[in-house]
Amino acid sequence: MKLPNDGDASGRNFGERELTLLKEVLDSGTLNSTKGTMVKRLQQAFAEQYGVAHCLAMSSGTAALHTAIAALDLEPGDEMITTAITDMGAITPILYQGAIPVFADVDPQNYNITADSIASQITDRTRAVIVTHLFGYPCDMGPILELSRAHNLLIIEDAAQAYYAEWQGQHVGTMGDIGCFSLQQGKHMTTGEGGLTVTNNPELERRMRLFVDKAWGYGDEKPDHYFLALNYRMTELQGAVALAQFEKVTSVVQNRRTMAAELDSHLSSVQGIAYPVCPYGHKHVYWKYPLTVDTEYIGIDVDALAGRLNELGVASAPRYIRKPAFECQVLRDRVTLGKSGYPFSLRPDLAPARPEDYPGTMQALSHILVLPWNENYTTEHVQFIASTIKESLK
Repeated sequence: MKLPNDGDASGRNFGERELTLLKEVLDSGTLNSTKGTMVKRLQQAFAEQYGVAHCLAMSSGTAALHTAIAALDLEPGDEMITTAITDMGAITPILYQGAIPVFADVDPQNYNITADSIASQITDRTRAVIVTHLFGYPCDMGPILELSRAHNLLIIEDAAQAYYAEWQGQHVGTMGDIGCFSLQQGKHMTTGEGGLTVTNNPELERRMRLFVDKAWGYGDEKPDHYFLALNYRMTELQGAVALAQFEKVTSVVQNRRTMAAELDSHLSSVQGIAYPVCPYGHKHVYWKYPLTVDTEYIGIDVDALAGRLNELGVASAPRYIRKPAFECQVLRDRVTLGKSGYPFSLRPDLAPARPEDYPGTMQALSHILVLPWNENYTTEHVQFIASTIKESLK
């Protein structure tokens, strides 16, 4: 059986609605969002649905995180705590703003950072935390928010993989100071590339709105380029596709959850692997379906298991990312601006992160096997995945 693939039409849900809105944009002749209406409609619809005061759209998920980080107006050498199990696009914006990423360990069962792991990394230079809801599994936000208030830390929620994920009835992305979402090809809703930020803070909203447009104060009495900023505007064409996608995303999430529950039931009696189990009040949205593999029990590592699955038609990803972010060359060797090592050069007291200091992270990466997942899966697809896993484990 060939599984639907979110890299092409088999695993995506584009249709007449996208074409209708794209035609509306093309007929208008206005593709730039500063003059058009489609991106504004997207921002308003997303904010209303999520129950937040402000939503801003930009050109990518990385741009969304960069915009959020820039809005905090950190000083060079300030620290931001984050996870080492994430896309590099969630880390390099910290460096571009002159701040330094400091990594918190993760819970090896759900791969997310925790209040305790964050607390162990707080120093007098810590200003903010990026909380990543990996694979759509919500972090335990209550203790994290309590910790942030106690230390006067700002919280950015990376909800790139977590549309409509919930913690105690609240959508992830709405509990911190800023929430960030991605519209990359494989996300729950997509424009190929694109991003969104949400906030209830008007000052942060203004700084983000300025940052995506070169800090030019459109509409101000005496506009100027107020500070160092980039052009991260979303086009009207992206906005049209995103708006059509947003109208479908709740059904996308529901189907992913329904099919995940079916796979849970198929795997419940399979020894040597564990599927995601959320505590009460947490609602997973399954950007992907990660398994935790007991490699000692099954007698092979995740790479070998993935190889067997791939041969049988399930293109799984062992370890998710091949290594933690702090082992990548850009961070390990501090390859930033020329040979300066900036902004690390501002903090010679900070030694590079070492794998032995992150047992949860290293354990998680050595045991994660990520199954492909999308909204076009049916019961037959799930049964095929389950039988393939069982066959591979024999």
